[in-house]
Amino acid sequence: MMAPTLDPDLLQAFLAVADQRSFTRAAMRLNRTQSAVSMQVKRLEEQLHAELFHRTKANVNLSAAGERLLGYARRILSLNEEAVGRVREQRVEGRVRLGVMDDYGTLFLPPLLASFIANYPLIDIEMETGLTSTMTDRLGKTYNIVIAMHPEGHSEGELLRREQAVWAASAEHRVEESDPLPVALYPQGCLFRSWAMQALDKANRPWRLAFVSHSLSAVEAIAAQGLAVTVVKSGTFPSKLRRLSERDGLPPLPRAEVRLHRAPRLSRAATLLADYLVASLAEPVRSKVARR
Repeated sequence: MMAPTLDPDLLQAFLAVADQRSFTRAAMRLNRTQSAVSMQVKRLEEQLHAELFHRTKANVNLSAAGERLLGYARRILSLNEEAVGRVREQRVEGRVRLGVMDDYGTLFLPPLLASFIANYPLIDIEMETGLTSTMTDRLGKTYNIVIAMHPEGHSEGELLRREQAVWAASAEHRVEESDPLPVALYPQGCLFRSWAMQALDKANRPWRLAFVSHSLSAVEAIAAQGLAVTVVKSGTFPSKLRRLSERDGLPPLPRAEVRLHRAPRLSRAATLLADYLVASLAEPVRSKVARR
C-alpha cells in the first residue's frame, strides 16, 4: 500500500493551527474561513489515520501524532518553498556588466561563467578585462561588479583572497649580471608595477623598463625568454619561470588583496552573479587563485 502524499496546503493549515493553538486565529492568519481550515485539518487526519489535535472548548493542543508530524511539516514546506524559488530563479533575466583583471578574465572566469550561465540561461554577462584601478570608480555606471586587486588592509569590497607578490625570471636569467635590471611590467595604474618600481628605488637598485603590456601572457613570455624580470602572484607561479628573492639581490614585495565590489542597488541578476563569484573565489579554495 502506497503512503499518502501530503498536500502542502493541508500541512500549512495544520501548522497554522499548531502555532496559533486556535482554529479561529489560524483562519485569520491564512485568510480563510474557520470551517475551511477545520476541513483541511480533518482531511489531513484522514490521510494519516491519526488525530492531530486534542480539542476542548478552551484549548486546541497537539496530540502525540501531531507533535511527531510538526517537524516534518515544517521541513516539507521549507523544501517546497526552496524548490519553487530555485526553479523560478532560473527564469531571472537581465544584463550584468563585469570588470575583472586580465588574468582572472583569461584563466579563471570563463569556466565559472559557463557554470553560472548553465543555471541562469536568461542572464547576459558582459565582461571587460584590464587594469581595475579605475574600474571601481565607475561602479554603477560602466560596471555592476568589479573584481580588483588592492594593497593589504583595503577596507572596501568583499575580500576573496590574499596573494603575495613575488619576482620572477627565466631559469637561465642571472639577475646579478643585469645592470641596470631589465623589468617587464604592466601599464601605469597596475599595483604590481607601482610596487616593483618603489621597491627597486628604495633599495637603490638600478633598473630600466624593458617591456610594457596590458597582456599578462605577453609579460610572462618576455620574462621566460630571459629578456627581463617581472612580478607575479605566488599562488599561481608560472612553471616556466624561476622564483627570485632577496638572495638574488631583489627587494621584498608586499601582499595584495583581491576583492569583489558591487554597485549600489544591484539587480537580482547581478546579485546572483556576485554571490556566486564570492562563493567560488573566496578562500580556502586555493586551487582557483588567479594571477595578476
